[in-house]
Amino acid sequence: MAIISVEHLTKDYGFGRGVFDVSFGIQKGEVFGFLGPNGAGKTTTIRHIMGFSKPMSGATSVLGLDSCTQYSQFLKSVGYLPGEIALPAGLTGWEFIKMMGELRKSNNKERLDYLLAKFELDPSGSVKRMSLGVKRKLAVVTAFMDDPEVLILDEPTSGLDPVMQENFIGFIKEEKKRGKTILLSSHIFREVDATCDRIAIIKDGRIQSTVVANDLRHNNNKTYQIEFCSDADYAAFANKGFELSFKDQAKRKVKVNIKDSDINYLIAATGDIKINYFKEIKFTLEDYFMSFYKASKEFGGIK
Repeated sequence: MAIISVEHLTKDYGFGRGVFDVSFGIQKGEVFGFLGPNGAGKTTTIRHIMGFSKPMSGATSVLGLDSCTQYSQFLKSVGYLPGEIALPAGLTGWEFIKMMGELRKSNNKERLDYLLAKFELDPSGSVKRMSLGVKRKLAVVTAFMDDPEVLILDEPTSGLDPVMQENFIGFIKEEKKRGKTILLSSHIFREVDATCDRIAIIKDGRIQSTVVANDLRHNNNKTYQIEFCSDADYAAFANKGFELSFKDQAKRKVKVNIKDSDINYLIAATGDIKINYFKEIKFTLEDYFMSFYKASKEFGGIK
């Protein structure tokens, strides 16, 4: 049984906005990345998983419990971090922590102390006067202080400085080792690539692809960039019949697409040709993502 299940979820807000026939499942102990720009449908999907919205069709569940009718039964087992943080302005950080502990009927002081130290948070000040980064850290601490078995994170590092972003990535890796099930929604390639087992790419409210992260990291299709010493060297290689994704005769440069198993043929083909450099261009999650978002206007907000 999937710990988090989304089956043919559709919510149409009109004018192309919403989510359409979205399906995926997240297994126990898995970190699942939900990657797309702002407005792609990530938050809408998460709000349905949490039971905050009712779908037009399809269904979502957590721990086998229906999100629409049984959400109150799974909330204690879920640590939820929303994309937009709205905290009560009249409280101090400590008062907010106390309030959340009372609502969840929990008092895990050891876990709380660990999280406060981990994220270098002093919650003594007024929530109203806190910076966005401090509010985000306070939200992180309160979401995870009960040590929930399921984490649902919507743009979790938004507002955090680079040091705290790295800290958060380390925290997710720790939780993964402890067997937590994690849905990580983000538009930041680095944090998705560093933490996730599988990744779903969403565009205009529809899942474009779901891929195993290791398959991307160990892709058998390679690209090499070569620069030749002379026009004659360039011409000699260009006539050898390799697939070239890029060529610039004036600069004597090419990019060669080749399977990993055929690299010896490529090396042999350049053996009698003088070259300035020969290097592999690593295939990344960003490269894969951009194959679905080709026009620059479509991926504003991606990092």
